[in-house]
Amino acid sequence: MRQAGRYMADYRALRQRYSLLEICRNPELAVAVTMQPVDVIEVDAAILFSDLLLPFTPMGLDFDFVKGEGPAIAQPIRTAADLNRLRDYEPREALGHVLKTITLLRKELAGKVPLIGFGGAPFTMAAYAIEGGPSTTYARTKQFMFEQPKAWHALCGRFATLMADYLRAQVEAGAQIIQVFDSWVGQLSRADYREFAFPHSRLIFDALKDTGVPTIHFGVNTTAILPDIREAGGDVIGVDWRQPLDEAWASLGHDSGIQGNLDPTRLLAPIDSLLAAADDVLRRAAGRPGHIFNLGHGVLPNTSLDHVQALARHVHEFTA
Repeated sequence: MRQAGRYMADYRALRQRYSLLEICRNPELAVAVTMQPVDVIEVDAAILFSDLLLPFTPMGLDFDFVKGEGPAIAQPIRTAADLNRLRDYEPREALGHVLKTITLLRKELAGKVPLIGFGGAPFTMAAYAIEGGPSTTYARTKQFMFEQPKAWHALCGRFATLMADYLRAQVEAGAQIIQVFDSWVGQLSRADYREFAFPHSRLIFDALKDTGVPTIHFGVNTTAILPDIREAGGDVIGVDWRQPLDEAWASLGHDSGIQGNLDPTRLLAPIDSLLAAADDVLRRAAGRPGHIFNLGHGVLPNTSLDHVQALARHVHEFTA
């Protein structure tokens, strides 16, 4: 999902000199990192190198990355009163470095492959803001949802409005596809998704319809809510590896596009095993239009670049 990463020696070399946030906030560095996988892997699109949580800082939610743990929010949202310290802002100004990166990338790519921009869905953004970082149970998030539903919807409404504007600004800057990540929404039951997440995600997709840019809607562990995710919006629905691709596509309807869904740990296996698993995904897609072959989540840091390159070549050969 993030093409560049620690599995690439060039990226690791850059990270010895710069932090993740320094790269994200420096357009020239972000362009260089975005281009690394485009230059060495047969990818069919470039993914903007950025971070889901960049919109937090201008809101007043300062954060940083803790080695081995992921993002850490300095002052998480825990009560309805905490919403009062959040700031509204113009993303074209406060996140102008991201938009400059997109503009520079379009020139650098020169039509070689399209550029995917992205942002976070309201549930996942709110979960990070409330938990203060990653979680296994999202208990604080759910407790906030259930105890303070009015504040929850106010918070998600803020994120939805902001994200719709931020993603529109990415399109204005040159992004040709937009992907919305709802990474943690699989923690919800179907009923809770409909009540607490669905309306806010739908607002984003509805707001982007008139841009004419295709949209991808991705979540992890979402088998139980795939039809609802499709209803919330997205021309293409991204699915993880837990459900066979043909079953997931049937539940969405074949008039929807689908993205996925090779288990990222398959890239750690011997090449023969890796390519056999890829063949299974491709056979289940059955040559239908609208399938984007992808992993079911991100590339793991200990993955061999050779395996990623072999996989991309193999998919192109299989589908030629």
